[in-house]
Amino acid sequence: MEIGFIGLGNMGFPMARRLIEAKHRLVVFDQRKEAVDRLVALGARAASSPKDVADRAETVLASLPSLQASLDVATGKDGVIEGKRVKRFVDLSTVGSHMAVRIHDLLAKRNLVQLDSPVSGGVGGAEKGTLAVMVSGPRADFETVKPALDVIGKVFFIGEKPGSAQTMKLANNLLSATAVVATSEAVVMGVKSGLDPAVMIDVINAGSGMNTASRDKFPRSILPRSFDYGFATGLMVKDVRLCLEEAKSLGLSMEVAEAVGRLWEVVIREMGAESDFTTAIKPIEKAAGVVVGGKGAHAAR
Repeated sequence: MEIGFIGLGNMGFPMARRLIEAKHRLVVFDQRKEAVDRLVALGARAASSPKDVADRAETVLASLPSLQASLDVATGKDGVIEGKRVKRFVDLSTVGSHMAVRIHDLLAKRNLVQLDSPVSGGVGGAEKGTLAVMVSGPRADFETVKPALDVIGKVFFIGEKPGSAQTMKLANNLLSATAVVATSEAVVMGVKSGLDPAVMIDVINAGSGMNTASRDKFPRSILPRSFDYGFATGLMVKDVRLCLEEAKSLGLSMEVAEAVGRLWEVVIREMGAESDFTTAIKPIEKAAGVVVGGKGAHAAR
């Protein structure tokens, strides 16, 4: 299948690479030439703009870091919307349902289809092809692109309503964001009382408290103090904010989500948007006067 791919960052690059390895023919674009060059070396063809990608492929996938980037790439000057060959735009980014509907409506004026297709599973999932891939849009177009999406993960058809896959993704990421800060608070409490954090994580993972943070983030990035899981604090905060906006638009009161949102606002303020999201534990440690992991948990002096 001939595919255009725009956005070759931490998530986009491994997804595009897997598509090449699966013998799909890729036309790629990214503002960073070095990322494009690496994929060209693997067999992709380089494009000069999103429009150029859309001039050369009927199906264009995009993995982008912000709402504005998705809007600009899809509908802006020299965007996908101006392409001569493109028939469908598959957005792998997390932009929320309102932006997804906005992009859908603009593309529809040019008789272009949008498939919302946010993914979950992090850089590791992108590397291994084990992402959860959530898709909403016309069923026929979904069936057309499903063989390509199967290469990057387990595919779920959410429905035909524009933006519904984004709502699914925000619900998922709210739980992921909650797991990180809730587990951080629980472990910091234990360390403050003298417990070994590594033993705590082993017990949690053997019991009913096990979650994605205790199973994956703590052993790999928090206990070793490497904080290199591969997902930026800014992106997590973006997703939590989008979730809260969606809840508000639906007239919902989500007290847990709002508390989680307040914690993540502290994290981004103290750690910065570019920090790894596993650094969320650091402000919690600071407030408690303890350090978790590394060469041994200890009370801060």
